[in-house]
Amino acid sequence: MPKIAMAESRLERLCAERGMRMTGQRRTIARVLSEAEDHPDVEEVYRRASARDPRISLSTVYRTVRLFEGAGILERHEFGDGRARYEPAGLGHHDHLINIKTGEVIEFSNEQIERLQENVARELGFRLIGHRLELFGMPLKNGK
Repeated sequence: MPKIAMAESRLERLCAERGMRMTGQRRTIARVLSEAEDHPDVEEVYRRASARDPRISLSTVYRTVRLFEGAGILERHEFGDGRARYEPAGLGHHDHLINIKTGEVIEFSNEQIERLQENVARELGFRLIGHRLELFGMPLKNGK
C-alpha cells in the first residue's frame, strides 16, 4: 500500500524557512503543535506526539520545544499553573483570559484595551513595541 503524503504543517514550513533540519520526530512534534487548539504544556505535547510515534521520548519533546521557542516558532506562556504552555508564534496579536477554576484559556482581542495600552505608554514617554496581557478570573456563573 503506498504511503500517503501528509500536508506540511505551518510549523514545519517555518522550520524549513529557518533552515532547521527536520527529523521525523521533529516533524511529528511540529504537527502536534500546529494542530493544537489549546495551549499544551510539554507533557501534553509528549502524550499527543508519542501516540503518533511511540519512539518519541519526553526529552526529545523538551529539546524540540526549546529549539522551536529559541527560533521564534513557538511562544511560551505562563498562565499561573506552574507549567509553561505553548502556542505557535505569529498567529496575530491576541490576549488571554485564564479561568482559574478550570484552567481554560480564552483568547481574545479588544481594540479599547489596545488603545489604552498605547496611551499609557505614550503618557509615560514610551513607544509601545509589544505586550502580553493575561487576565485571570473566576466565572460569574456557577456553571464552569
